[in-house]
Amino acid sequence: MDSIVGTKDRKIIIFDTTLRDGEQAPGCAMNIEEKLEVARQLELLGVDIIEAGFAISSPGDSDSVKAVAKEIKNCTVASLARAVEKDIDAAYEAVKYAESPLIHTFIATSPIHMKYKLRMTPEEVLEHTYNAVSYAVKRCPNVEFSAEDAMRSDREFLAKVVGTAIKAGAKTVNIPDTVGYVTPQEMSDMITYLKSTVPGIDQAVISVHCHNDLGMAVANSIAGIRAGAGQVECTINGLGERAGNAALEEIVMAIKTRREFLGCYTGIDTKQINRASKLVYGIIGQTPCINKPIVGANAFAHEAGIHQHGVLAERTTYEIMSPEDVGISKNKLVLGKHSGKHAIEDRLRELGYKLSAEKLTNVYDKFKELCDKKKTIVDSDLEALVHDREYVKSHYRLEHFDVHTSKSNFSTCVIRLKKGEEMFEEVSLGDGPINAAYNAIDKITGTLCDELSNYSIHSVSQGKDALGEVTVKLRSGERTVIGRGLSTDIIESSILAYVNGINKLIDR
Repeated sequence: MDSIVGTKDRKIIIFDTTLRDGEQAPGCAMNIEEKLEVARQLELLGVDIIEAGFAISSPGDSDSVKAVAKEIKNCTVASLARAVEKDIDAAYEAVKYAESPLIHTFIATSPIHMKYKLRMTPEEVLEHTYNAVSYAVKRCPNVEFSAEDAMRSDREFLAKVVGTAIKAGAKTVNIPDTVGYVTPQEMSDMITYLKSTVPGIDQAVISVHCHNDLGMAVANSIAGIRAGAGQVECTINGLGERAGNAALEEIVMAIKTRREFLGCYTGIDTKQINRASKLVYGIIGQTPCINKPIVGANAFAHEAGIHQHGVLAERTTYEIMSPEDVGISKNKLVLGKHSGKHAIEDRLRELGYKLSAEKLTNVYDKFKELCDKKKTIVDSDLEALVHDREYVKSHYRLEHFDVHTSKSNFSTCVIRLKKGEEMFEEVSLGDGPINAAYNAIDKITGTLCDELSNYSIHSVSQGKDALGEVTVKLRSGERTVIGRGLSTDIIESSILAYVNGINKLIDR
């Protein structure tokens, strides 16, 4: 085995930035309730740090960071801030409610960023680094400093910047590959260089933050860890701008599977990975590619005869980890209309879900309704019910619909929606049943949606009576929201998804 820098079996800090960097991906914006739901799951997952947002960027982001800071007790909560006092003040005001707050301040260090974005000289960047970190430490003793676009920076200058941040009081220094440009060897060389060059580097944790533009984010992160980085920054499902960030689930399972080689471990409860992945995909209205590592539909599937024979004879012939390791159960227990609430609660607990009494009752009521439409309920159905959220508040709820359609004529749809105690009903024509239904909804709610930019449907389970989940992406001005609907009736799923999205647009 190759030699490994650092102490054997050292713990790697997992810094999750799904709620900040991940949410910046187009179409992946979340409201406060959704961010809190993700934050609670990240806490269950066992991440060390949750970067909850960029507080100065908007009042909504500031409110989200505050809400997460107040809610989460077992993780450090961070907010991003540029290397300027007003950003740092906003970050502190948002995270100060946390049990363990962190201010994450940054400034770019590459020649191209300094020249064209910052319009600063290297000397000015060094001055801003020292002043920003010194100021942040006075507000919050736990400060992380990031050198944006570090991997395209002159390494001697980068070493000066990192040393300056540590001298000013930074406890963590982050070395990002902001544009996903480098290779694993280059990442390893840079971390090795900084460890051997920067005075006082042992006083701080070295972190890596890799983007996936060339498909090497996870490999670069692992290379950084092997070279001595003690923290890795990542997102659930690899969400993030452009091609995304390093995927948390891939990094964590690589460390767990190759612990002997890498000489380190994490504090992640890997049995919560599948649940976290589904939750985030559900909120943003996406599904994983079938060949997505760890969480894709084919990650543990074997079709080739020689592979099937090998796995049946000895699982490790073709599986380097088990589905159960990431929370995918092989239990085929079938539930039906005679199953009681305790049976549902027990099964959900086995799947890794710990629901409040109110949420359990809600899921059980939906389960009983589904039993009237399906003979048997499987795990994927049950998980879909857990993740299904109507997002009604005081807005619209579907009461009734009636659709008439044929091949050669326009479709018609009668829609009845309830808002508070008021009932609204409209009828409309359309090019098809979905179009007719959406036109009728617009008549009731007003044309809130400027564009339906995406409509997708997928089957939650198998069979002719499978649950169908519809997601729609609606745009109003510069705002984009995701609507979701779940039913064995595809038209009903489509209507529920649109109403869900409209309610989000109303709740500005």
